[in-house]
Amino acid sequence: MTVVATAGHVDHGKSSLVLALTGIDPDRWEEEKRRGMTIDLGFAHTRLPSGRVVSFIDVPGHIRFLRNMLAGVGSTDGSVLVIDAKEGWMPQTEEHFQILKLLGVRNGVVALTKVDLIDSALEQLRREEIKLKTRGSFLADAPIIAVSVVDRRGLVELGSALDTVVGASSSRVGENSRHRPRLWVDRSFSAKGAGTVVTGTLSSGSLKVDDELVVARTNKRVRVREIQEHEHKVAEIEAGHRCALNLVGVAHDEIFRGDALVIPEQWRYSSLLDASLTVVPTLHHRVTRRGSYAVYIGSGEFSAKVRIIGARELTANQTGAVRIALQVGIPILPGDRYILRESGRQETIGGGEVLDIAPKLRLSKAKPDRSISRVVREHKWITVDELEKLTGQVCESTVGNWLTTPDLLDATRKDLAVRLAKTSEPLELSRLQPNEQAVLGTLPNVVVEMGFARIKDAASIVEHPYVGLFLKSGVTPPDIKGLDRNIVRQLVQRGVLVDIDGTVFHIAALEIARKNIVEILTKNPSGFTVSQFRESLGITRKHAVPLLEALDRRAITRRDGDLRRGGARLNG
Repeated sequence: MTVVATAGHVDHGKSSLVLALTGIDPDRWEEEKRRGMTIDLGFAHTRLPSGRVVSFIDVPGHIRFLRNMLAGVGSTDGSVLVIDAKEGWMPQTEEHFQILKLLGVRNGVVALTKVDLIDSALEQLRREEIKLKTRGSFLADAPIIAVSVVDRRGLVELGSALDTVVGASSSRVGENSRHRPRLWVDRSFSAKGAGTVVTGTLSSGSLKVDDELVVARTNKRVRVREIQEHEHKVAEIEAGHRCALNLVGVAHDEIFRGDALVIPEQWRYSSLLDASLTVVPTLHHRVTRRGSYAVYIGSGEFSAKVRIIGARELTANQTGAVRIALQVGIPILPGDRYILRESGRQETIGGGEVLDIAPKLRLSKAKPDRSISRVVREHKWITVDELEKLTGQVCESTVGNWLTTPDLLDATRKDLAVRLAKTSEPLELSRLQPNEQAVLGTLPNVVVEMGFARIKDAASIVEHPYVGLFLKSGVTPPDIKGLDRNIVRQLVQRGVLVDIDGTVFHIAALEIARKNIVEILTKNPSGFTVSQFRESLGITRKHAVPLLEALDRRAITRRDGDLRRGGARLNG
């Protein structure tokens, strides 16, 4: 299924055309019928001659309702540009046309409406005008279909032309779908006997009944109780399809147009992004950082501040790069399209493509693009999972779960090799960065055991039998009075053992204690006492107190009066 949006000047016959094609009146509100003018989004669908189903989003043409128009065209695959044969190309025709281009719409058809009211000479004039206006655009070779809803002239031809549009657009569905669903909400209401219902176009991924989702703006968790497509219940919906979701866990007045539904933890919510910006050719002033702006992404409208990258200003028909700061974080990816409008002048400035949702460089040094290599280079070390959140792409790791540049990988290997070779003491893994730990495992002739790394076959006191004795004892270590104090001291110096005021533990005991504390804090998030810690491990106060002091020193816990809370290094 393909989603197609109407576009064009007010009163050029968009809604009447959709009604004639589908038999469904897209004007839902009484005010729209009374005024004879679309003021909000309308929805309809029909089956084309090929058997393909097309969904229509009918948008308002009046400039006062442009924000509603923008909420409708943000997730479409194609368009029908509607032009009144009597009036021809009008101001909102131009603005809607520029918006479609900026959003990257690739396919469309032009409907020349009300041809029953003109003669053939004027029709030919209109066709020449349209060809001139659309020259060099995605509509340059699009068919111009003369139609009339009065005598139904051209409706069959328009249906066939739409079949071609739908066929060309269907190949785009799933370009970034993978397993990361995202649905931008364009309507929210309460249905009798069902509760909260939202509608929208699923831009990626797939959704099934009983899926758990989150409202990105509020992080409120919801469950999909029912899915409908064109008023029919379905068990699953795929990317590129419009649908209605019956949600459990949220009231209809807690979720709005512009909200996004996503799977928890799958998306990075960004409020700062770098993007390309193409300025519309009709703009009569410069674009600078001054001004009050609004960004339109998906079905949402977001207040924004804009700074130009690499220049002081942009002018009409120019393309550059900008850094956009939003007031809220939203789930976006490179490749998402947006429209930029200036709120004060109430005019469309331009639009473009999101390039980076987590800029690392200062504005003066930023050179944003959508390449994976740039993201890795600027982040230096990045996990496969984090890269997917930032780019939507899954890449093979460089080492372990990490990606980095060849130069950085080589430098890290050399640094670790030098640190291992210049001392007889082993390296304690807990004191290395996670990416260093991953690299360490790739070095030749290196042995990693009991939380330490050393060069293979190198003589080391860490092989002394005392190590096994303390390791086996865990959180109830032996008394050191009967042991060789010199050997114990050397093991402490090498980090194998930990000495807390005469009580000595194997370093592994701290990890046992850390994991235990994570479990305690799950049940007691406000903190825990020494007694709770002692009882959970089944040890005496003699061992519990020095263990906690060792954890405090390593920032795994922090003391707050009689309570212990999680420290900065509790989770790694």
